[in-house]
Amino acid sequence: MGAVTRSPLVLAALLSAALPDAKPVRARLLESDGDLDEAVVEDAAGARWVVRAPRRAAAGAALEREIALLGALARSGAHTLPFGVPSVAGSAALPEGGRAVVLPQPVGRPVDLGALLPGPGTAASLGRAIAAVHELPPAVVEDAGLPVYEATDYRDRRLTELDRAAATGEVPPRLLGRWERALEDVGRWRFSPTVVHGDLVSDHVLVAEDLDAPDGAGAASDTLVVSALVGWGEAKVADPADDLAWLAAGASEEALESVMESYALARTETPDRHVAFRARLAGELALTRWLLHGVHLDDAEVVSDAARMLADLDEATREDDA
Repeated sequence: MGAVTRSPLVLAALLSAALPDAKPVRARLLESDGDLDEAVVEDAAGARWVVRAPRRAAAGAALEREIALLGALARSGAHTLPFGVPSVAGSAALPEGGRAVVLPQPVGRPVDLGALLPGPGTAASLGRAIAAVHELPPAVVEDAGLPVYEATDYRDRRLTELDRAAATGEVPPRLLGRWERALEDVGRWRFSPTVVHGDLVSDHVLVAEDLDAPDGAGAASDTLVVSALVGWGEAKVADPADDLAWLAAGASEEALESVMESYALARTETPDRHVAFRARLAGELALTRWLLHGVHLDDAEVVSDAARMLADLDEATREDDA
């Protein structure tokens, strides 16, 4: 399967093929990471659906693994989660191979980390939601054919990724040294692997008004709770710090403290004391994966974007290493 880019009309037609009773009336493309074409399609009855179609064979394989995981969650884990999990409503074969899948549009909107406040509202809900993922039985991920890593293996994987990024010549030397020292500090890499979502970013964490919040509970942002997690294609058994990385990179220190406090209280096992350190490191190393993604696709625009962000990070962290 080569790279294919589809219009909203094509994705609406795929909804009709997957769900013959759904008559599409309008479609809106969603932002793509380059691997999937996605659109929200509204039907004549007012129902809204997310149609996802892979652009490449590798993306199709990842989508199939995600579908398997969603099925496993529905059978054994979704009832324990304090938020919604997508369910596949139908699928349609693609002419070039593979299939498109249709899911009901989940409730909520992407969380705004810039507006995240400390305290018992949204930040606490985020902590509980992430903890609930980490409490899932590893068999849910294993049975779906997704990766399972031990702590030592995962550290080695990070080192390999760093070596590959260094070989591109795009990573500032000071950043390489900073990351190598962090990865070589073995004591900080002793953790109990858990199920992780693996791709938590604002677009994958949806929030909605807490209907149980008392009247006059405060600002609207304080009464939002996590309503759904989407984009489960990178799920695995690995370092719990991975699911905290986006918060360490984008939330205020005060809000992050509230998330971590709520997270720790909701875990049956006390988080290791280096989890916040590894979360910050994982947030920084995400730029190397974006760089390698661009190299893999031979996409000069992505490589240039990653190089610019790496240069910015190099400048921003100089004071930390002084």
